[in-house]
Amino acid sequence: MARTAPDDAGRGWLIAGSLLGAAAVAVGAFGAHGLADVLAAAGHADTWETGARYAMYHALALVAVGLRASARRATTMLTAAGWSFLAGTLIFSGCLAALSLTGIRVLGAVVPIGGMLLIVGWLCLARDAAAAQSGSASAC
Repeated sequence: MARTAPDDAGRGWLIAGSLLGAAAVAVGAFGAHGLADVLAAAGHADTWETGARYAMYHALALVAVGLRASARRATTMLTAAGWSFLAGTLIFSGCLAALSLTGIRVLGAVVPIGGMLLIVGWLCLARDAAAAQSGSASAC
């Protein structure tokens, strides 16, 4: 099972989660205040809010990955979970934001790819926790 030093991997995921959390708050506030009329007129206020909400959920998930990696060293599963959460959030929330602003419907077809990556992240995190109990780790 591949491992890296706790400070390196854990710190990186903590920073990524913290920045994503800050971005989620800023994007949510911008949608609720700066773009409220535009999003309401386009019928996309709920879509924008969903993207911001999922970004925050997965910012917290990245912080959890970082804390776990800092506490016990990053495993392949934690690394896979972190990258899946990060890429999934950028695709899922990013496409929802772009769809909300542009109305380009094909972006809605890309959103499930991000959602699948988010699911993979959660499964990798679960696998890491299960492997820690048994003392092994494998690919998710």
